[in-house]
Amino acid sequence: MERRTLLTGVAAGAAAAALPGWRAALAAEKPVRFGLVTKALGIGFFDAVHKGADEAAEQLGQVKVIFTGPTTTTAEGQIEIINELTAQHVDAMAVSANDPDALVPACKKAIQRGIKVISYDSAVGPGGRIVHLAPSSDALIGQTCAQLVADCAPGAKGKFAVLSATPTSTNQNAWIAQMKKVLPNYPNLTLVGIVYGNDLADQSYRETQALLKEHPDLAVIMAPTSVGIVAGAKAVEDAGLSGKVIVTGLGLPSELIGHVENGTVKEFAIWNPIDLGYTTCEIAVRLARGAAGGPNTTIDAGRMGKIAFDAQGVGVMGKPTIFDKSNIEKYAKIF
Repeated sequence: MERRTLLTGVAAGAAAAALPGWRAALAAEKPVRFGLVTKALGIGFFDAVHKGADEAAEQLGQVKVIFTGPTTTTAEGQIEIINELTAQHVDAMAVSANDPDALVPACKKAIQRGIKVISYDSAVGPGGRIVHLAPSSDALIGQTCAQLVADCAPGAKGKFAVLSATPTSTNQNAWIAQMKKVLPNYPNLTLVGIVYGNDLADQSYRETQALLKEHPDLAVIMAPTSVGIVAGAKAVEDAGLSGKVIVTGLGLPSELIGHVENGTVKEFAIWNPIDLGYTTCEIAVRLARGAAGGPNTTIDAGRMGKIAFDAQGVGVMGKPTIFDKSNIEKYAKIF
């Protein structure tokens, strides 16, 4: 299988928004307070997103990143955070949504007060954001998830289950839907169920235990969430089924290297979360400094190039990277 990576070298600093003369210089120097809202604090993926945002902030200059989020993956917790940032009147805000629709009123209120609100990773509904930055396209991620299951199931045959995040997670639901679309290409694979760990390690662990008990002939567990894949791997190992039930999905090299080395996880995929945080910060800050944004626009994103947004205001960063024993050690040192 071809191994692809999204890691890129650091290029020159960001350019000012396309404004004439002294206005361009003034816009480029405008201090920006940028609220970066995670699904929940304490998730390694979003800690890496934070690192990327800090990198972009340093290159852009005069940007303060406010990294924040709820303690659990709930819409209510995110709404409280969004309202707090709105009251502080930050200049820009980016949200990875726990619920696409529930967050719209709070985000719309922020936009009405002049705050440039975008979503990243997991989309806020169109009424609550200017644009959405997807780490990859739903179709490509869904295809990748199906291919991972086929690669991990002996002879591309057998039963598999999905361990997802929350039932309302925009991104996971879209990826699973796209995965289902391509499953006819793998006629010997059978999806036996989808369970939700709510991006909580203990709940994801228990859901995996339940899957193993309900389906003793399960071949693969596919977890399209960095929390779920680690918890699922641990549950499989504790059940003494490492190498018999293979865990795959989306996760971080630094968190999965041990599980790959002992054979519980054969391979998995992820986009570079550092690049995602970098691109998110670039776009949000450029909007705050006067760049045009919305459907059918293109926004410069520093070393990540130009991001084109479609008629729905959705832009795609790139394809996922596949990790296995051949390359995980290198990347586990990075994120």
